[in-house]
Amino acid sequence: MIRVTLPAHLRTLAQVDGEVQLQVAGQVTQRAVLDALEERYPMLRGTIRDRARGRRRAFIRFFACEEDLSNEQPDAPLPEAVAAGSEPFMVVGAMAGG
Repeated sequence: MIRVTLPAHLRTLAQVDGEVQLQVAGQVTQRAVLDALEERYPMLRGTIRDRARGRRRAFIRFFACEEDLSNEQPDAPLPEAVAAGSEPFMVVGAMAGG
């Protein structure tokens, strides 16, 4: 099982508390995890990735194993600890302003 943490506003939208656990078939990549997340919680479509191009939204970041994975290729394998379920894949709302 893949563990995914979401920011508070997306947890509210998806009506979940805490981490989400997902089954991902095949190689565990950002794309595979986000596809599984959007399939299970269709109300999240378009909130994390742009619907037309599938690119990460500007104020969303991805982290795992203390690494910023936001600019990694969507089909690059995620760290083994994420694939094994020992570390979560974190979707984080970036802070902006001044």
